Amino acid sequence: MDVKHAGSAVILGGLAIALVGVALRFGLLSWFGRLPGDIRYESDNTRVYIPFVSMLLVSVVLSLLAWLWRRAS
Repeated sequence: MDVKHAGSAVILGGLAIALVGVALRFGLLSWFGRLPGDIRYESDNTRVYIPFVSMLLVSVVLSLLAWLWRRAS
């Protein structure tokens, strides 16, 4: 990978982080972590939270983006 492609990757990564920050700030991702299949257990002294389906969704989206990135290069 040459410097030009590395710079583009850093810029796109920064823009993606900024977009996620804006979405979090305005509540556009309030559904994330509350999907059917996410395991949540709460009692008086214990909280257990396993966002299984949410992380599966993140994995699929990142895999698709990586595939598109490799295909475009």
